[in-house]
Amino acid sequence: MKMSVASVLFDLDGTLVDPAGSITSGIRYALVAHGIADPGEERIEALVGPPLQIGLRTVDGVDEKNIDGIIDTYRTRYAEVGMAQSKLYPGIRQLLAALRGRGIHVAVTTAKPEQIARELIAAQKLEDCLDAVHGNSSEHGGHGSSKAHIVAAALEAGGLDPARSVVVGDRHYDIDAAKANAVASIGVDWGFAQGDELDIADYRVSTTAGLAQLLLGAEAAKQINFHELMQEGAQ
Repeated sequence: MKMSVASVLFDLDGTLVDPAGSITSGIRYALVAHGIADPGEERIEALVGPPLQIGLRTVDGVDEKNIDGIIDTYRTRYAEVGMAQSKLYPGIRQLLAALRGRGIHVAVTTAKPEQIARELIAAQKLEDCLDAVHGNSSEHGGHGSSKAHIVAAALEAGGLDPARSVVVGDRHYDIDAAKANAVASIGVDWGFAQGDELDIADYRVSTTAGLAQLLLGAEAAKQINFHELMQEGAQ
């Protein structure tokens, strides 16, 4: 099937960009540097999605006295190492170009601080594939773990019709934000979803090829050689 959409709002890490372990390893590095025991990979992966100020507070040993220092350590490490390690998932650049080529508004809606999101997008040379970037104003998560305000800002800034928009993301925060704004949602299986949290999405895809078929239709998706792109991405 093919959706009829005029705008697509994409999450960033775990949806467009594969952090290649840079986020989880960076969080682990920052915690250990501040004398906090490594909580384990599964626990750290669950922190990918909400603002760091929100997620880190759930880790034993993190408190008001050390949380800002932990985040500073993480951000320094991410700028020095992590951002360069990140890479686009195979076929994403081509998918975004195809969407924009059909006049569809393409934006990023991320819980990341917007300035850092823009730096990552620039590092991936993705600016020309996007119409807009929306994120949090800071690390502090003034809206809690919710991304509803970010999706709302994207809709308002772009003059977008919620009924003809869709949010694409890898965590339930993305799906919840879509529902809060009466927008359709697509959950992607290649990111950091925990358990069955994406079951609440309106649609769910396991590959970028499947996402392209849903957004563009089968014929248009065929013009993107996903098989070859997946082979290149695996090298």
